[in-house]
Amino acid sequence: MKSEDPLLAAWDETLSNKNAQPAILSSTGQIARTFRQIEERARLFEAKIESFEVGEVIAVQIGNHEDWPSILVACLRKQLVVVPVEQSISDEQRDAALQICRASAVASFGALAKEDVSSGTSPKILRLRTIDTTAEWHKNPPSLLKLTSGTTAAPRAIRFRSDQLLADCNQICDTMGISDVDLNFGVIPISHSYGFSNLLTPLIGRGVPLVLSRDRTPRAVLADFARTGATVFPGMPLFYQAFSEMDDIPALPKLRLCISAGAPLPISVAKRFRKEFRLAIHSFYGASECGGICYDCDATNEVEGFVGQPMKGVDVELVDPAASSSQIRVRSAAAGDGYFPEPDKEKLGNGIFVPDDLLAREGAGFRIVGRISDVINVAGKKVNPAEVEVHLLRFSGVRQAVVFGRMAAVGALRNEEVVACVVALPQVSESDLLRFCRGGLSPWQVPKQIFIMDAIPTNERGKTSRRDLARRFSMTGATSWLRRLGS
Repeated sequence: MKSEDPLLAAWDETLSNKNAQPAILSSTGQIARTFRQIEERARLFEAKIESFEVGEVIAVQIGNHEDWPSILVACLRKQLVVVPVEQSISDEQRDAALQICRASAVASFGALAKEDVSSGTSPKILRLRTIDTTAEWHKNPPSLLKLTSGTTAAPRAIRFRSDQLLADCNQICDTMGISDVDLNFGVIPISHSYGFSNLLTPLIGRGVPLVLSRDRTPRAVLADFARTGATVFPGMPLFYQAFSEMDDIPALPKLRLCISAGAPLPISVAKRFRKEFRLAIHSFYGASECGGICYDCDATNEVEGFVGQPMKGVDVELVDPAASSSQIRVRSAAAGDGYFPEPDKEKLGNGIFVPDDLLAREGAGFRIVGRISDVINVAGKKVNPAEVEVHLLRFSGVRQAVVFGRMAAVGALRNEEVVACVVALPQVSESDLLRFCRGGLSPWQVPKQIFIMDAIPTNERGKTSRRDLARRFSMTGATSWLRRLGS
């Protein structure tokens, strides 16, 4: 009997077609799960969650473990709501997220273990005693809650039904040309929206097998590529930059598709990678709330921030088409039903999502020029940090630049000043860069201070937060940071 759940129906077809074929490989190339074994494990997990009521929430915190698809399939069959939780999240953030999502249990290893666990270890279902009642889902109960911080530090969740998850999977595979003859390389976290949509749902809904890797060191990733013969790599800029700087790189004859998401891909990194590996990197722009938005199919554009054209099945329009840059309105069958517990219908709902990003038309596609919250107020004048970053990247020897605003000296009446962090060759100095900026930028756009670093800090997703940098390089924070560098 065919399942009424769209993602389960797709899984039934995948299982019928694939059965004993390899579904998940280890980083050494060994078969960790066939499609049939995923189904067998799903039935075992169904027995473990037999006592749960329809609509209860189960958090999953197991890293890139091969039981991820089995747990998801089991929960879909029992009509339980899944919340992916990253392993790197702090205990405080995790507890707050579980409380907000009203989770009844956690699938994890022991007492919410965060360390990597071997493939022979089976996740346990740990009941939580902090939740007394199940959320009332009313119309359109969700299958998945994606955690996001939004514009504040407090976590909130996004509601998704199975048909929306499957729509995102189909849009990604159809736009990027990914099929079941490919082999995905999974080093990005499955618990993150990018990994969930590019690794997990293509396996379930389209039968795309994958390699699961727990070693994120660039040298190990390249070695695992060569060993497994993976054909598709959903990666992040930090990986491609590290790959390009390596000596003695292995041959990767089967790798055909390199995708970059999670943070803007600098043109300098794309060019160097193409030179070293003879492969183009395709920029991919999406959001947790709606899945994929744009994709650079040709990977030939040489404009910083270019993210390509709208994906198949996705409509993108500028909210203010008369402005040089604007927020966009995304219409997609993959857009979530809304935020939980507090909805924001103007931002997300009815198949529409309005991101905080500022985009501009670029040929037939779009480029990202910043975010609403990134605009810096310098004595009443608005500075878009992306414009300053583009100028800094024109200086010979500058490889990466991130610009942000920090509060100016006391008494400046909430005024901000422009600050930059750059990664550059040893011969580049702050005075050189400041002189270059004064010659090509308006006075209020010129950074007050430029920090030259070996690497700009990123989180597990490869993203750089201007807000975090502003805290770190505040008037007092910068002093303590420099002291640590000098120690």
